[in-house]
Amino acid sequence: MFDREFFIGKKVFITGHTGFKGSWLCMLLSYLRADVYGYALEPPTNPALFNIAGAGSLLKKSIIGDIRDYKLLRESLMQVKPEIVIHMAAQPLVRESYLRPVETYEINVMGTVHLLEALRHVDSVKAAINVTTDKCYENKEWHWGYRENEPMGGYDPYSNSKSCSELVTASFRNSYFNPADYGVKHHLALASARAGNVIGGGDWADDRLIPDFIRSIVNRQTVRIRSPYAIRPWQHVLEPLAGYLTLAALLYRDGCRYAAGWNFGPEDSDAQNVEWITGTICRMWGDGAAYEIDTHPQPHEANYLKLDCSNAKTLLGWYPKWNIQTALGSIVDWTKEYIAGKDMKSVCMQQIEKYLNS
Repeated sequence: MFDREFFIGKKVFITGHTGFKGSWLCMLLSYLRADVYGYALEPPTNPALFNIAGAGSLLKKSIIGDIRDYKLLRESLMQVKPEIVIHMAAQPLVRESYLRPVETYEINVMGTVHLLEALRHVDSVKAAINVTTDKCYENKEWHWGYRENEPMGGYDPYSNSKSCSELVTASFRNSYFNPADYGVKHHLALASARAGNVIGGGDWADDRLIPDFIRSIVNRQTVRIRSPYAIRPWQHVLEPLAGYLTLAALLYRDGCRYAAGWNFGPEDSDAQNVEWITGTICRMWGDGAAYEIDTHPQPHEANYLKLDCSNAKTLLGWYPKWNIQTALGSIVDWTKEYIAGKDMKSVCMQQIEKYLNS
């Protein structure tokens, strides 16, 4: 795990900072006393964690811009002159990618191209991480975790676009940020990070299990779930974020030794199916919460997906802190605090402190 003192005063530039993961990352970095800058569209949902938790007030600057706008992105980076860049701007939904494939590829593939091309002209950056997904692998539905050297693939437009984003990252690393040329032709260590299904308080995205559950519970409706036996590597959002920061600190300190793709996922015992997750939350929530299975035809999604995180554990010293029960309990607690009208910035910071001290 990263040294908490490392990020004090570091200039960190986050793309996609107004989203669910981006908002938690802004708060985590603020807790660590970093100087945080963001580049993203307006928050993608209403309500939005970015607004509810007041994440914007924690930033040095929040730039509203499209990752497809290369000129504005490059100008923003050149103005900020960050030391660390974490790229999370994306179209993140599988079902949305079936409806808008062109937009999905524009954002997820060309957005990555725009960022990496801009980084060629910003010599202040020492470490950069492109955040993709566990779905970037060619999924063969086998019962062991995918390792970082497995082939890229992707069945649906979203998954495939993230696979393409990984290939773009590898190409730029080979062509412009080659580890063999580090310290001579460039000073940037470039890596990618692949995480599983992240969950946590404050996610209101459409077509996601936990947000759909929360909306139904708040409205006192029965939760409808699709693909009840699909298994995913569920993990609290703070788990991969801590992994990204661990990786960023090592890239910054040790150059290209860590310039590669990395998996960040839960322990094997926490890879549970959708019905197990839903039933567990219902029991934790109480108050008559219940679910039913949606029998309507659904677009294709992988039934079994798991990551092998041996490299992150062995080489980065990163390990998951919260098991799936703790993660789900934190979501239930967060949501009940939200419904009760509590100060959600304080609630988030308390959960961050609890996580870091686990």
